[in-house]
Amino acid sequence: MKPLRILYIGTISGTCLDRANAYRRLGHQVTHLDMRKWLPDSAWMDRITWRIGGHVFSRWMSRRMAEQIQGQAYDLCHVDNGEWVTPDVIAILKQHCRYVINYNIDDPTGPRDRARFSAYRRAVPHYDLLCVVRQENVDECKRLGAKRVMRVWRSADEVAHAPRVLSDEQMQRWRCDVLFLGTWMPERGPFLLDLLKHGVPLTIQGGQWHKAPEWEFLKPHWRGGPISGESYAHAIQAAQINLGLLSKGNRDLHTTRSMEIPSLGGLLCAERTPEHQQLYAEGQEAIFWANTKECAQQCFQLLQAPDRAQSIAQQGRDRYLKSGYGNEAVLNSILTEVQP
Repeated sequence: MKPLRILYIGTISGTCLDRANAYRRLGHQVTHLDMRKWLPDSAWMDRITWRIGGHVFSRWMSRRMAEQIQGQAYDLCHVDNGEWVTPDVIAILKQHCRYVINYNIDDPTGPRDRARFSAYRRAVPHYDLLCVVRQENVDECKRLGAKRVMRVWRSADEVAHAPRVLSDEQMQRWRCDVLFLGTWMPERGPFLLDLLKHGVPLTIQGGQWHKAPEWEFLKPHWRGGPISGESYAHAIQAAQINLGLLSKGNRDLHTTRSMEIPSLGGLLCAERTPEHQQLYAEGQEAIFWANTKECAQQCFQLLQAPDRAQSIAQQGRDRYLKSGYGNEAVLNSILTEVQP
């Protein structure tokens, strides 16, 4: 595929930045714009977006977009997420871009964050291609008038989530038996508390856990707030077992962690779902469970058999590499779909 000029719209951080960098590694020229930076640096802007919808900023965003890309021409515009991209913004993008696509790993047509994605849903018929990660999104986007919808797996990054060589000091800093690395959600507190009642040696890392009704009991096992970059990689690699919990409100059957943990060489111990079973061979490339009792049993067995745990982690990483669960492979498949 010849190098493309790509206008990439999304936050300049996290997995969004990883995908923009993956395009660059594939040889494309990327201009990265972060529309959030066009709004005042106030939590109120995010609250309005989440509770009312990004469409309320449409006039402002359209004007800024026109100013930013005036006189430019691109082969492709990749909108990541799209909570501020309205039909008016897309009309401006199409004056400068041959194709305008959207890639969204959230649940933009689902019930949990409905107000947040009001702009997305209004814009659905105007994109040349929508890339989503669950079957429900495919069907719901088609009902909203989508021209073309492509379902993809979530992905890890070939560079950001490549295994590191950890020093003794780093291993000592991050070592733990069973790690859950993620944000508090209402269903997660009772699950982790039940694991603790079963005696699982659990470490919790992530934000918002003080909101949990179970906080009094979880706090002694909480290591700290959100981490990213090298710390994130080190934490996953140094854990004997990494728990993969789903977001029930987001209708998840796999998550980004389902890819990032094996990519980093960690052992994935996640809820048994049809998608997890499709991604990895159970008991060989990852460990699955149906409830806290089975999860606890799996953890105890793995902690008592470190060689088996290490073997499963290695086979999980081999499967990740073989199956193309990385950003570069997924983005290449999207480019092939949008310009056959």
